[in-house]
Amino acid sequence: MSDQGPVKEHTHKEIMVILGGLMIGMLLAALDQTIVSTALKSIVEDFQGLNHYTWVVTAYLLTSTASTPLYGKISDIYGRRIVFQFAIVTFLIGSFAAGASQNMAQLIGTRAIQGLGAGGLMALTFVIIGDIVPPRERGRYQGYFGAVWGLASVAGPLLGGFFSDHATILGITGWRWIFYINLPFGIAALVITSAVLHIPKVKRDHKIDYLGALLMVTAVCSTLLAVSIYGPDRGWTNSTTLTCLFAGLALTAFFLFWQTKAQEPILPLALFKNHTFSLTSALGFIIGAGMFGAIVMLPLYLQVVKGDSATEAGLKLIPFMFGIVSTSIYSGKAITKHGYYKRFPIIGTAIMTIGLLLMSTLGRNTPFWQLSIFAIMIGAGLGLSMQTIVIALQNSVNFRDMGIATSSNTFFRSLGSVFGTAVFGTILTNRLGHYLNENFNNLAATNPGALAGFDTNKLDGIQSNTAILATLPPVIQSTALDSFVSSFHMVFLTAAPITAVGFILALLLREMPLRTNKDYAAAREEAAGEALG
Repeated sequence: MSDQGPVKEHTHKEIMVILGGLMIGMLLAALDQTIVSTALKSIVEDFQGLNHYTWVVTAYLLTSTASTPLYGKISDIYGRRIVFQFAIVTFLIGSFAAGASQNMAQLIGTRAIQGLGAGGLMALTFVIIGDIVPPRERGRYQGYFGAVWGLASVAGPLLGGFFSDHATILGITGWRWIFYINLPFGIAALVITSAVLHIPKVKRDHKIDYLGALLMVTAVCSTLLAVSIYGPDRGWTNSTTLTCLFAGLALTAFFLFWQTKAQEPILPLALFKNHTFSLTSALGFIIGAGMFGAIVMLPLYLQVVKGDSATEAGLKLIPFMFGIVSTSIYSGKAITKHGYYKRFPIIGTAIMTIGLLLMSTLGRNTPFWQLSIFAIMIGAGLGLSMQTIVIALQNSVNFRDMGIATSSNTFFRSLGSVFGTAVFGTILTNRLGHYLNENFNNLAATNPGALAGFDTNKLDGIQSNTAILATLPPVIQSTALDSFVSSFHMVFLTAAPITAVGFILALLLREMPLRTNKDYAAAREEAAGEALG
């Protein structure tokens, strides 16, 4: 039930209670991006679905990424609370159904439903905070969301490994708990938001751009299928890859054309005339690529090169999490205190770039303390940048555009994460093949006896099954590991220039005075769109 009338200013205590519900929702969405990775082996063995296992991850990413900008627009029309709660319920239904899946097809379908809810959780969290807290005060609260991302990046692989390591828990197959664990937390978020999220809404006529929504979803899905599935698996010149990529580009062009004609577009192209919106969208894409590149590649390096278990690799990501958490909270409080934000993404992207360059020096014998310093640097860069650009964006747009502008930023960051993961994975695979061939040719030339009696066909399976490494003779294993190390170096050397572009973009940001409580209340009262209900 919603009230009509003056906008109520929330106390710090009320905001912290609302924040608790929002953070739980965001944690669930972020956690389910990574928690499945360490449980996939158990799931595949149960369902005998090795040929479809990548879809367990991709189905979630596809629907969450494609739906993100839609939630912003729909919540502008119908109100944030009801749409946020719809996202929670959708996520919970998907979680329960995923845990109860009896085959791989069911699991893939229910993961897609999960992703549909997760898109709303990730997008609307920032939008709602933007609605109830003015930009001048927002930093002190948004810093906590960076901490949530840091926690999820570590807790996901750890929890996935823990549950999948147990055959059963309370009579239920262990890996199913990675989905069932969402239920009590999701219900808590639903209860909290129902109890405390009461902000008036302003009625207006509305019209949903259904064709624009359809075009956006199909364009994103086609492009992501080409980039994240078919390209890495079948090759970039494969007919299926090229068809999906062409379809994605054609649909994107049609979508952009339609947005110029639609009465109420899903993504108003006029927003790109806003200097800050355009820059923060590009920055979000780059930060997403850098973040997921680190989250995916660091554990892989630890498991393959260092021989760590999934749980050990997850624990060694704690320095990365520490970097994100500490700088997210610090930058948020500093912005609130001083009112300046531009310096943080500049420093953040610079530190990320340096951290990635240093990662390219990792070797087989690199001590953990050295890796920790590099991981802290990358995490700190993310913490200084990720939430800050959201504050800059929200401060620069009209209140009526808050929903679509904020969710668009989340969309571009999610898009960057998918592209980054796919591109870095492709580079790793391609370079690994090159270095394996080069290093073993050198070994055969310098030490012919090392390969005597060894079946070189075993080397063909290393790229898809790294467990083979443990079965290799010492000299051959050493050569293979050197090939992996060189491949990781190329990945990090490729990632560094990308974040360097982010540094240049951050320099171009315009520092604008952050709106105060008085300014924000006036803007909110004048907005023609629906706020919260």
